[in-house]
Amino acid sequence: MMLRDQGGCQFFDWLSAVDEAGAPSPYPDEPSLTGGLRIVCHLAALSPGVGRTAVRHLLVQTHVPRTQPVLDSIVDLYAGAAWHERETHEMFGVDFRGGVPLETLLLPDAFEGHPLRKEFVLASRVVKPWPGAKEPGESDHDVAAADSSPGRRRVRPPGVPDAEQWGPREPGSSAPDPLSHATAGPAARPARPRRTRRADPPPEPSSEDPA
Repeated sequence: MMLRDQGGCQFFDWLSAVDEAGAPSPYPDEPSLTGGLRIVCHLAALSPGVGRTAVRHLLVQTHVPRTQPVLDSIVDLYAGAAWHERETHEMFGVDFRGGVPLETLLLPDAFEGHPLRKEFVLASRVVKPWPGAKEPGESDHDVAAADSSPGRRRVRPPGVPDAEQWGPREPGSSAPDPLSHATAGPAARPARPRRTRRADPPPEPSSEDPA
C-alpha cells in the first residue's frame, strides 16, 4: 500500500515467479528459502511529461519456501493482479491468500503438477525426437526405423532424464528424485580427439626446371 499511495506506483504491469531450485537462500538467517521461489512484481509510477521520463519503473521481489509457497494477495491494491496470481498459482504452485479463488486459468481441469517448476518433466519432450537426431542425408522415415532398432541411441533434449527416472513417485519410494535432475549441472561432454591440419605435399619439380 505504501508503494501505491506514497510511492506513486499506481500502475500494475505484471507478476510472476522464478524457480530457484539449487540456489542458496538469499538471507543467511532463513535457510528455509534455499532452493525456493522468487516472486517478482513490476509496478510503475506515472507522472506528467513525455517519453521515458514520465514513467518510473519499480521491480518488487520477495521469496517463499519451496515446500510452502504462500503469499498474501495484492488484488485489493491492484485488481489487475488477479489473473497474474492465478497463472502463477497454476505454473509454480504459489498460493495467494485473501485474493480471488485460484481457479484454473490456462491448464485443463484434470492437469496435475506445475509445469514451470524445474522438477516438472515435459513428457512431450521425452517422447518426441529431438532436433539433431538425424544424420546428414537421413530422412524422417530413416530416423523412425533407426529409432526402433536396438543399436541406435535415442537423443534426448538437454535436461530431460531417462524415462525410468521421472514421473509420479509414491511416498517413500526409492525412485530417483526428479528435482535432482533440475538442479544438477550440465553433463560433461566426452573429449574429442584433436584434429591436426594436414600440410599439403610439396609440388613436384617440373620437367622444364633447370637441373
